[in-house]
Amino acid sequence: MLPGFGVSLGITLAYLGAIVIIPLTALALRPWELGLAGVWHALSDDRVAAALKLSFSLSALAALLNAPLGLLIAWTLTRYEFPGRRLLDALVDLPFALPTAVAGIALTAIYAPTGPLGSLAAKVGLKTAYSPLGIFIALVFIGLPFVVRALQPVLQDLDREVEEAAQTLGANDLQRVAFVVMPVLGPALISGVSLAFARAVGEYGSVVFIAGNMPLRTEIAPLLIVIKLEQYDYAGAAAVGLAMLGISFGALIVINTAQVVLANRGRR
Repeated sequence: MLPGFGVSLGITLAYLGAIVIIPLTALALRPWELGLAGVWHALSDDRVAAALKLSFSLSALAALLNAPLGLLIAWTLTRYEFPGRRLLDALVDLPFALPTAVAGIALTAIYAPTGPLGSLAAKVGLKTAYSPLGIFIALVFIGLPFVVRALQPVLQDLDREVEEAAQTLGANDLQRVAFVVMPVLGPALISGVSLAFARAVGEYGSVVFIAGNMPLRTEIAPLLIVIKLEQYDYAGAAAVGLAMLGISFGALIVINTAQVVLANRGRR
C-alpha cells in the first residue's frame, strides 16, 4: 500500500461524488416527479423526439467524418516535415481555445447566405447556415481536434521498423496501412471518435447561432433543455437530459466494446 493512499482515495471519491454521482443521481430522479406517464409524454412529444434525433444523428455523422479527416491530419503532422507544420499543428487546437459562442458567431458569419462560403454554396443550391448542414459543419469543427490529438501520440510511438519489415516482405502501401498500422491505431481512433461524438452531443454555444433553432427542423436537444428551464419546466428538462444520458451511455458501451476488441486483435 502506498503512503497516503487512504487520503488520496477519500479525496478522489469525494470529488467524483460531488461532481459526477450526485448531479447524475439528481438528473435521474427529477423527471419522475411527473410520474411514468408524464415522463413518457414529455419524451414522446414530437418536438423532443425531433431534437433528440437531430442531435444524435448529426453528432454521429460528424464523428464518423472526423475519423478519416483526423487520421489524415495526424498522419501528415507526424510523418512529414514541411514549412508551417508547427503553425498547422497549433491551429488544430483552435476549437479548444475559442469560446464556443465566438466559434458559433464566426461559423455563422462564414456560412451565412451572405458569407464567403455560404454564398458559394448557395450558388449550387446548398443552404449551409440555419439548416442541418450548418449544424453538421459546426459539430465537425468542434470534434476534429479530439481525433487528431488521440492519434498523434500513437503515431509518434509507432515503430517504423515494423512497417519497413512488412514492406521488405512484399506488402504494398495499402496492405502495410491496413494490416500493420491500423490495428495499432484502431483503439486510439475509436477513442478520439467517441470523444468527438460526446462533445458534439452536448454542444450548445457553437451550434445555437448557426442552427436557426426552428422547432422540428433545426432545434438541438441542448437548446430544448435550456428552453424548458427558462419556462420553469425543470422536470421536463431533466427528462430530456435523462434521455440524452441513456442514449449516450448505450453508445459508450458499444464504443468501448469495439475498442477492447480492436486492442486485443492488435496485441495478437
